[in-house]
Amino acid sequence: MTENSRDKILSAATKIAQAHGYNGLNFRDLAEDVGIKAASIYYYFPSKADLAATVAKRYWENAAVALETLLAESSDPAIALRRYPETFRWALENENRMCLSGFMAAEYDDLPEAVKKEIQIFADVNVAWLSKVLSAAKVVSPKKSEARARAIFAAVGGAQLMARSRSDITLYDALINSYRVAGLLPA
Repeated sequence: MTENSRDKILSAATKIAQAHGYNGLNFRDLAEDVGIKAASIYYYFPSKADLAATVAKRYWENAAVALETLLAESSDPAIALRRYPETFRWALENENRMCLSGFMAAEYDDLPEAVKKEIQIFADVNVAWLSKVLSAAKVVSPKKSEARARAIFAAVGGAQLMARSRSDITLYDALINSYRVAGLLPA
């Protein structure tokens, strides 16, 4: 087994979790998807909980990098805020998937503690980034930025959930637009 095999397992597990959540992860299907024996997955991940925690951690780490890149590539923070919903839209564009953390958060009661922790970190990373960028863009005062950031994170995640349940990305776009019209997101 190579590090490349580990990455293939993690990539396949991420796609499965985005489509079926934690409860949809099983080593037999995952192994078939990767083209290895199910027992080979145990070489890297002794349990489903270990695999899911690693997938969730990698997911929020990648999201944190993507958000910082989005901010760095924007000419001002307001542009980064306007583009934030794109980070959730991408999952819908890819086989009508969900944000992995949003999907797993819906299964919270069934998650092992290590997975719960990583799912919470994803939300914390998004809220912290939004809060920072809202303040930098002078959309709200620093004192009000965290509450607004939580509202935006919840609204965007909710829009993704509604759009996925109907396999309709145009619904996502319409909801995001309505958040802009209502003033939740910058226009």
